[in-house]
Amino acid sequence: MTSLLNLCINNIFIRLNLNEMIDQEIKNKLEGIKVEIAACTEEQKLKDLYASVLGRKGIVKDLMAGFRNVPNEDKKAYGAAVNAVKEEFTSILKEKQEEIVSQSNAKASKKTSEIDLMIPMETHRKGTLHPLTLIEDEVIQIFKRMGFSVVSGPEMESDYYNFKALNIPDNHPARDMQDTFWFINKMLLRTHTSPCQVRAIENIGAPLRVVAPGRVFRNESLDASHENTFHQVEGMIIDKDMSIANLIYIMKTMLSDVFGKELNVRLRPGYFPFVEPGFELDCSCLICNGSGCSTCSQTGWIELVPCGMIHNNVLEMSGIDPNEYTGFAFGLGMSRLAMMKYNIADIRVFNRGDVRELSNFDTFI
Repeated sequence: MTSLLNLCINNIFIRLNLNEMIDQEIKNKLEGIKVEIAACTEEQKLKDLYASVLGRKGIVKDLMAGFRNVPNEDKKAYGAAVNAVKEEFTSILKEKQEEIVSQSNAKASKKTSEIDLMIPMETHRKGTLHPLTLIEDEVIQIFKRMGFSVVSGPEMESDYYNFKALNIPDNHPARDMQDTFWFINKMLLRTHTSPCQVRAIENIGAPLRVVAPGRVFRNESLDASHENTFHQVEGMIIDKDMSIANLIYIMKTMLSDVFGKELNVRLRPGYFPFVEPGFELDCSCLICNGSGCSTCSQTGWIELVPCGMIHNNVLEMSGIDPNEYTGFAFGLGMSRLAMMKYNIADIRVFNRGDVRELSNFDTFI
């Protein structure tokens, strides 16, 4: 067939008086493609070679496009030459494709035969609960055993419940302490779960003992101990004759239950508009055992529980007589508590969603 092809092409080119350089260029190109087909071992490469000859922009297509310029007496011979090219390359491309497929199947069969079916199957681990879920559930159960009820509220809050009802009126400097995410409808993403406490006072009255777990949002600069989305459990007791001693006892009992041992804690003054007096309850950093690290900002202490005695203004705005009832409130940072509990050095781990970092815990679902 090859000799017939060359003869036909030569005869047509000669009879049409085409430029000899162009004739030879086409023939050289076809012969070069034959060599590439013969050496081809990849199916994708073979597809490219097919396109260069028989595709929509291939050599055969170009030859057929020139058919209209051929004199009528030469059209039959010209068509025969082009068909010869098409038939030859169709044949050799098909043979090569069958050869590549056969070799591929042989390799796959060999690979399958090398599989050791006696190797024990890898055991798939079950999914784990998120560390924040674990610590939050544990803390809630501890408070329930101490007689607390669980309350909740919306994450998108009004200015009244997030600020004003907590003794933070308009233009109060304390608003600058909490970089807030605002919506155009003047609502906001709650900066703490304290609004749940306000709603509980309105709905239940005094006496009461509640905790409010949930997610909160602040426009923080991210680092090893700060996130813009984190979890809190805030709590509150309102009753007669409540004191700071009751607050310290509740906090130490809760922390001892969580960590299974007594912790070094300290109470230092802190300012929060809705409590008076206010405190910061810190615990010794369990990441570095108090020696100083990036998590505790080299201080050896972790701020865990902002707390204090409920401000009289908050009680009065909720309709409770501060002369009859007193109370205290506290806010536990679940993210920092989980860092201490599970020895996680960077708070950003919780929101990254990397299962390799979040699946190494003992409790499974």
